[in-house]
Amino acid sequence: MAGIFDGEGDIEEVSILSSFESRLMKLENSIIPVHKQTENLQRLQENVEKTLSCLDHVISYYHVAKDTEKIIKEGPTGRLEEYLGCMARIQKAVEYFQDNNPDSPELNRVKSLFERGKESLESEFRSLMTRHTKPVPPILILDLISGDDEIDTQEDMILEHLPESVLQDTVRISLWLVEYGRNQDFMNVYYQIRSSQLDRSIKGLKEHFRKNSSSTGIPYSPAIQNKRKDTPTKKPIKRPVFIPGTIRKAQNLLKQYSQHGLDGKKGASNLIPMEGHEHDLRVKHLSDTLNDKHGPAAGRDDMLDIEIDAYIHCVSAFVKLAQSEYQLLTEIIPEHHQKKTFDSLIQESLDNLMIEGDNIVSAARKAIIRHDYSAVLTIFPILRHLKQTKPEFDQVLQGTAASTKNKLPGLITSMETTGAKALEDFADNIKNDPDKEYNMPKDGTVHELTSNAILFLQQLLDFQETAGAMLASQETSSSASSYSSEFSRRLLSTYICKVLGNLQLNLLSKSKVYEDPALSAIFLHNNYNYILKSLEKSELIQLVAVTQKTVERSYRELIEQQIQTYQRSWLKVTEYISERNLPVFQSGVKLKDKERQMIKERFKGFNDGLEELCKIQKAWAIPDMEQRDKIRKAQKNIVKETYSAFLHRYGNVPFTKNPEKYIKYRVDHVGEMIEKLFDTSA
Repeated sequence: MAGIFDGEGDIEEVSILSSFESRLMKLENSIIPVHKQTENLQRLQENVEKTLSCLDHVISYYHVAKDTEKIIKEGPTGRLEEYLGCMARIQKAVEYFQDNNPDSPELNRVKSLFERGKESLESEFRSLMTRHTKPVPPILILDLISGDDEIDTQEDMILEHLPESVLQDTVRISLWLVEYGRNQDFMNVYYQIRSSQLDRSIKGLKEHFRKNSSSTGIPYSPAIQNKRKDTPTKKPIKRPVFIPGTIRKAQNLLKQYSQHGLDGKKGASNLIPMEGHEHDLRVKHLSDTLNDKHGPAAGRDDMLDIEIDAYIHCVSAFVKLAQSEYQLLTEIIPEHHQKKTFDSLIQESLDNLMIEGDNIVSAARKAIIRHDYSAVLTIFPILRHLKQTKPEFDQVLQGTAASTKNKLPGLITSMETTGAKALEDFADNIKNDPDKEYNMPKDGTVHELTSNAILFLQQLLDFQETAGAMLASQETSSSASSYSSEFSRRLLSTYICKVLGNLQLNLLSKSKVYEDPALSAIFLHNNYNYILKSLEKSELIQLVAVTQKTVERSYRELIEQQIQTYQRSWLKVTEYISERNLPVFQSGVKLKDKERQMIKERFKGFNDGLEELCKIQKAWAIPDMEQRDKIRKAQKNIVKETYSAFLHRYGNVPFTKNPEKYIKYRVDHVGEMIEKLFDTSA
């Protein structure tokens, strides 16, 4: 029974399942068509929506001109982002019509609008740059190129050339013009405007010097703690490092040397102003040697100082401002165009600096022709500064054209050549100075050729490396091609020795003008002594010693030789009373007439000779007090000793009835007379 029931149950379940499957199939057959139909309907709806969207998109291009025309006409000022958004829409409309309907009148309309918008952006770029580009104030430039001991910072001051908002706008316009406008003309606008600003900034600094510089210093900016609030800087500033007054220093030294006042360094040589009636004339003549036809020395030298200092500062200003310009340029101009644009930007200012430098060289060459070597000294501080600044120059000019990079080296070479020419001509002029009778001091004091030569050499001390490099630049030997500082120092030492040697030869020649050998000796003594004291007073002695170790000893020997030559002038006085020329008299024996006459002649010869020499030599000059006292004392001792012995022997001898006629001077009186030698005021 159980098996039967089980079989029936299985049959019933199969029947149910079969019925369910049948129903499912019927349901599927009825739903699938509906589903497919629904899918088709949905696809149709999507296609309709896409079509409508495309139509709207296409239609929108036809409305672009109308929607944006007003904004484009009004320009981008004050709403750059909105303006650029409109330009983007116009550009897309142009692209659409070009691709899909190139014959459409709408294409011409949006193209015209696009060009107008591009021109407005170019105009806005120019306007922004023009309105906000202003020359950098001179005070700010001086802060930029200076260094300050009070500030311990390695940061450099950065100029803010444009307000931040303006900078961002110019950057956005620049990017758009390059990427979408296919335009590079704005780069020309940029460099022209910034080039003018750079040139005006440097010219403003130069004018600042001319208006405000004085003989006592350079007008630098206020102290940092008092810095103006509106100073457009980002970082701390530094202070001045320049030393002005080269030509003014030469003028002051000339005045000092013209009076032979060499007191000061190393041993205080006690030289005093020239004595005698020629003093004022000699000072004037010496002062005139640093003058030209343009006016008094002080005014001319002060102006020359200002011009030199201004040029040196303008060179440094160019470097710093050019660096700052390049930083600004890299933010606005695309990288591919930066070097070329920068090259164009700096040309005017760089050319002006080079032209001014060439003018300085030209003026120096003219000065050499007329033997005005003090004017050549203007080259030295400028050349030194150019060479010191050259590494920064080279760094700033990286990537510029070769012609741009070569401008400064060309000016340096020109200055070195001119300077070397001046040095050589000066040495030759010292040797060949033709004047022998003209300007020869009647009192035997220091000749102006000596003072000027020493003055010139003293000036070279401030520019030893520069002068040495000048000389080395003219050497053709292999050792000169890569000369060291020691090599150039030896060349300068050799040069100074050459000048001193030429000077000595010329002085010897000039000394022969004097008919009196004693005056000739005093002249040479004064000049040799002046040279030696000048060398000892300054670093010249160390420089000369590089190649000539015995220079001091040589000059001392020359000085002593001239003293001995001078002393021989007194022999004609002392010979009258010297013991070897006196007759021997026996005590108590009456003098013969011949013997009495001989004693009278000796006294008379001594008296006349003493009076004559004292009168003549009183008008001579020995400016060095120490040397003057030494020569007087030595001569006084010799004469007094000889006269004292003579007077002791014959003072009480009855050789005359009128002893006061022949014994005119006491021994002390003779000494007092000799003490008045070389002193017109005595």
